[in-house]
Amino acid sequence: MIRIDEDGCIGCGVCASICPQVFEITDDGKAHVISQETADCVQEAVDNCPTSCIVIE
Repeated sequence: MIRIDEDGCIGCGVCASICPQVFEITDDGKAHVISQETADCVQEAVDNCPTSCIVIE
């Protein structure tokens, strides 16, 4: 399961730019998981998140 720690998310958009099929920035300015797809780009998004708020469980 992929989730975002919304308290830590700063809405920078790195995850959405790396892996748009799984993450998006919504109107609240935070990243949200839009698919539980296990795309290769998910780990890249985790590795590049500046606040380390993407969690894979």
